[in-house]
Amino acid sequence: MKKVLLGDSQLNVSTICLGSMTFGEQNTEAQAHEQLDYALERGINFIDTAEMYPVMPRAATQGRTEQYIGTWLKKSGKRSDVILATKAAGPSRGMNWMRNGETDLDEKNLRAAVETSLQRLQTDYIDLYQLHWPSRNVPIFGQKQFNPELERPCTAIADTVAALHALVKEGKIRAFGVSNESAWGVSEFVKQADLQGAPRIASIQNAYSLVNRSFEQGLDETCYREKVGLLAYSPLAFGQLSAKYIDNAQAPGRLTLFPSTWSPRYLRASVFAASKRYAELARANGLTPSQLALAWCYSRWFVASTIIGATNLVQLKENIDALEVSLNDELIAGINQIHEEFHNPGQ
Repeated sequence: MKKVLLGDSQLNVSTICLGSMTFGEQNTEAQAHEQLDYALERGINFIDTAEMYPVMPRAATQGRTEQYIGTWLKKSGKRSDVILATKAAGPSRGMNWMRNGETDLDEKNLRAAVETSLQRLQTDYIDLYQLHWPSRNVPIFGQKQFNPELERPCTAIADTVAALHALVKEGKIRAFGVSNESAWGVSEFVKQADLQGAPRIASIQNAYSLVNRSFEQGLDETCYREKVGLLAYSPLAFGQLSAKYIDNAQAPGRLTLFPSTWSPRYLRASVFAASKRYAELARANGLTPSQLALAWCYSRWFVASTIIGATNLVQLKENIDALEVSLNDELIAGINQIHEEFHNPGQ
């Protein structure tokens, strides 16, 4: 499997990354270890997790995903073979059980978050440490427009960069990145890093899929010019682009197992309609809907690595195998035509 360097870092990551948000909720520890073993067999060296996981986030299970990965690292002895990424939760999302509700992105909280993640992961260092969402007011998780009326106190990006730089110098993290970030945020992180002589952010982990191509509206240029690699998450839009909910509205998955309030953007009627059209296009060309959706992400020039998640090995195999699917000009034209009719309904 091809590997790429993330930004200006020394992290050489596979173009597919194994996501883990199901570990500890939809997957047992044994199943998680099975997926991790299989991913490495297929050439994946990049694992993404978060202190918040698993999903659905709740106090009783928070941190369990990192714990499962930690027991696998200890049992397998594969720590030096993987690029391990995790994320620090930001403020104002109502998850007061993490760090006693102190989840801003200042030095005190980032240091506490790193230390607890290191303990759960049973490792001395984290390769890529990411900010799960910004400290400041920014439209994310289904919000489409910036609203200045939602402004709130926040940690300055300069202070966050200084805290992360200190953790790099101490050897606790090798590189850092952002997630659910905007073009302004990327530019400000780069500027502050340059002013402080700190490493620039290596990556941005944002949603990107056939039903959410908003990254192409400015972030693509910003990240290209600033050498920031996109880690595309939710390439199947919480399973919508697999067409399993179209084929069976009660199919087991995140959208039927968890309350609709968790991620309502994927329950919009326009997302269902667009997903149906993409599924029809895929099947008319001898592909599964998942193959079409993943092949699209895998083939985009600005995607450094695509984060895939699965609840069983059959799904994981199909997701990895989609790397071999090539989209011809006719298929791409068909995708773009549907995109014109359904413009980013999953944003």
